[in-house]
Amino acid sequence: MATQTATSTRMKAYKDVFQAAEKYMRVRKNDVHIPISFHYAMRLADRYPDADRLLVGVAIILHDIGWYSIDEEDIFKKGFQSENFMQSDVRYLHESEGVRLAKPLLKDLGYDEEFIDRVCTIIDGHDTRGFAKSLEDEIVRDADKLWRFTHTGVSVACDWFKQTPGQYCARLHTDIIPVLHLKESKEMAKIELTETEKMLQTDIL
Repeated sequence: MATQTATSTRMKAYKDVFQAAEKYMRVRKNDVHIPISFHYAMRLADRYPDADRLLVGVAIILHDIGWYSIDEEDIFKKGFQSENFMQSDVRYLHESEGVRLAKPLLKDLGYDEEFIDRVCTIIDGHDTRGFAKSLEDEIVRDADKLWRFTHTGVSVACDWFKQTPGQYCARLHTDIIPVLHLKESKEMAKIELTETEKMLQTDIL
């Protein structure tokens, strides 16, 4: 009974955060990216019961809301198509803007400063920092990437990166799977990518 109550409380908390952040998600397909990433974050949290599940859920919901503050043309030209796009100014900016937007949002929802700081530590650097600071950070960073392996993620990212599905899937194999933190994430990625390549017939197209 206590477990059911805790789960119900968390699910309401996630819903409240989604609703509060919804206005920030109508850019860069975040209203697709974030729910799918949330799904993977919850699957990974199932595999790591020692992780703070509430922290993981709230952080993955809010991790990319900072893109809302950036001109969409700059997002794609500088954040996805430039030579060193992962270290571009807009990548750092969307992290700092995410922190700026997340703090009052969570405060209005009644979260204490310590929890808000933990969420913002994950948001700040989730793309540009070369290492994770905690297990929860590892889960969020991996979940942020795992959506790319679905046929939906590939379809969206092909437009962002100006690549064919086959080209983008090849990049997932060589560039993204190796940087995932958790072995469970790598397993999920490989399974999803196999299904996506089959569905999109990347061996032909």
